Amino acid sequence: MKVQKQQIKSQDILLLLKIISAGNATWNQIPMAEALGLSQSEVSESVSRSKYSGLLDPTGKIVMKLSLLEFIQYGLRYVFPQQPGPIVRGVPTAHSASPLKNEIQSSEAYVWPYGKGNVRGHSIIPLYVSAPEAALKDEKLHELLALVDAIRVGRARERGLAIQELKKRFGIEE
Repeated sequence: MKVQKQQIKSQDILLLLKIISAGNATWNQIPMAEALGLSQSEVSESVSRSKYSGLLDPTGKIVMKLSLLEFIQYGLRYVFPQQPGPIVRGVPTAHSASPLKNEIQSSEAYVWPYGKGNVRGHSIIPLYVSAPEAALKDEKLHELLALVDAIRVGRARERGLAIQELKKRFGIEE
């Protein structure tokens, strides 16, 4: 009997955030795969892992937002850690991108390394290799990924603001 590994991968978080940004419980795997730069089988396996972990409902269509927020808030920076690297050209993320760029004044910019990016800053490796390109196609997804990166690399204040903003975007009231 083959045992399938059901550990969450970084592309699972990317897919869950894309489902939330799309705001459509009737999404289909093929268009989602194309939008995220994943194969259809990667999306299918991601859905399976997310259902197993309780981050998607049993139908595999609806994100369990409270569970995802809890994972992002308390576990993500330990499971997918990141520290700012050398200065490169790329796509703004964390506090350097909306919505936090209006809240936090900083002389340091954080970017995902990307040749088509237009900002220079300290490199932050994205959750998944295709995230910068997917984010440039979907502003809502870009904002969600930037908030997640603020939790991965930010200090307490940045993390707190990012959590509050994620709660608003997930429709979770305190």
